[in-house]
Amino acid sequence: MIITTLSPAEIERYKRHLVLKDVGGQGQQKLKAASVLCIGAGGLGSPLVMYLAAAGVGRIGIVDDDRVSLSNLQRQIAHDTPHIGVLKVESARAMIARLNPHVTVELHDTRIDAANALDLIARYDIVADGSDNFATRYLVSDACYLARRPLAFAAVGPFDGYVTTFKPHETKPDGTPWPTYRCLFPDAPPPGTVANCAEVGVLGAVVGVVGTLQATEVLKELIGIGDSLAGRLLIYDALSTRFQEVRYGWDRSNPLSGDQPTILDLTVHAKPAIEPICAVPAAS
Repeated sequence: MIITTLSPAEIERYKRHLVLKDVGGQGQQKLKAASVLCIGAGGLGSPLVMYLAAAGVGRIGIVDDDRVSLSNLQRQIAHDTPHIGVLKVESARAMIARLNPHVTVELHDTRIDAANALDLIARYDIVADGSDNFATRYLVSDACYLARRPLAFAAVGPFDGYVTTFKPHETKPDGTPWPTYRCLFPDAPPPGTVANCAEVGVLGAVVGVVGTLQATEVLKELIGIGDSLAGRLLIYDALSTRFQEVRYGWDRSNPLSGDQPTILDLTVHAKPAIEPICAVPAAS
């Protein structure tokens, strides 16, 4: 990563970061030189891109082919009433421009799929997945592994959320690989067994909490501070105001990064996506 200098305006803007001993000038320069690809500009993507931009991440890519609707605004805080009908990536770029003009925003008005995933992901240092369906989650995780990019993952249910980090291209101190999404969730639930957000709803502020946690994990990875959530699934229960941690490890039988991998490219994903969902399957 190339370290870049900070202008006087940036020094003033980020001075609350600069006085943090674990961030400082060097950490802020790392953020300025960094790039993040955000999958989705909806409920999770909104606080994610806002805090990454506010923190001074130099280049943010946003992948989303949807348009802002009135029903989005209860939770998707990157957008507002005047932007109803506008592409979400355009609405998010306008918000970021108002928030921090030092950030470069790259728009990908498309749906990520097997044909474009590797090319998109390879352009960025780290990926943050805030998608709303299992097909995209498996695709993004597999592509990040093949492209050797870390992945900050988040998902939400009506009153709960899940956050973790995947970096299976790296190894733990004991020499075993860090786990992948397939190690945590080997199979997607059968179609129709998990209700979508339109059916069960979601408390808007819960999405904000989880998206902010996801942004924090991205910033930690970029700066190189703290304990990574790799191998740990953080579960947030809003109704009881509790956090739970579930540890998970590398599955040597998983088809992506196991001892005998069968997923060597993304052709396994060259099929129609399933319907959007709201929650993730229960952690085992």
